[in-house]
Amino acid sequence: MSLQFKRLSGIALILFLCFASGAAQGDKDKTKKSTATTGTPVLWEATDIASYDTSLGPGGADMQPDLSHITFVREETGGFSKKYRIKDGAGHTWVAKIGPEAQSETAAVRLVSAIGYKTDINYLVPRMTIPTVGDFTNVRLEARPDDVKRQGTWSWSDNPFKGTKELQGLKIMMAFLNNWDMKEANNVILEKDGKDYYAISDLGASFGKTGPVGLPIFWRIGRNRNEPESYADSDFVKGVKSGKIKFAYVGKNAAEDKDITVADGRWLADLLVQLSDKQIHDAFLAANYSDADIQTLSAAVRARIRALDLATKAPNTGE
Repeated sequence: MSLQFKRLSGIALILFLCFASGAAQGDKDKTKKSTATTGTPVLWEATDIASYDTSLGPGGADMQPDLSHITFVREETGGFSKKYRIKDGAGHTWVAKIGPEAQSETAAVRLVSAIGYKTDINYLVPRMTIPTVGDFTNVRLEARPDDVKRQGTWSWSDNPFKGTKELQGLKIMMAFLNNWDMKEANNVILEKDGKDYYAISDLGASFGKTGPVGLPIFWRIGRNRNEPESYADSDFVKGVKSGKIKFAYVGKNAAEDKDITVADGRWLADLLVQLSDKQIHDAFLAANYSDADIQTLSAAVRARIRALDLATKAPNTGE
């Protein structure tokens, strides 16, 4: 058997496995259907961005887990990361995520929620022992409050917010974070107090690089997550043409960012520019990144805010 043939066979096997993995994931996505809801749908609500505490995130100080005693409940199935359902010392339920997505998701939630989008509540625990399971570092704890009902998933292409600046802004945020895993299974409807909050429940595939090729299946090649240097080295805004913003984003549902207008981008930029350097820094500090990684990620986030701001300014007005 020639060396060339072996190489070709290896490439074919890799492509087959990528296709099979994508097909299996697609089947998994289809099994988790959206649930009919009756509350008022909410995707975004105005926040006082300047005073938002990105070190604590959407749960604030009141929702922090009580780590005095941890009880293992069960292992959670599905998804890239290992997850366990636990109860804390106060009897509150959490889903503990282990692995590289723990840090990236913790930081992403803080930036997304700071500008008004709805998210799950989470915190990063640097070191944690889960009885009967093991000792872990960098554990993301995601709250499962008793007064919040998880209704099911929602679709990027079929939801109550189609065509709104809020939905378009959220699409931009996925490109902003390099969250290449924009699938329906990662979107959740959270019901509380008569409102149905449309949130992204899994932002773990962020702060890395997306695939280099925007073709089905092939976009998976070369992607990564939670790699600060890769994130900093990747592109965000490619330019503006015919009133539409072109992004460098490659990933699941990448076609959703093809209809983003300059006005959509301006709306989001007006929110993002309000974030202070300290708030951006604190979002990554809360995720227990090293000082070097915090510096790299903070500079990359600020650069992306600047890029979106410049791309959406009205020409010849200085605005």
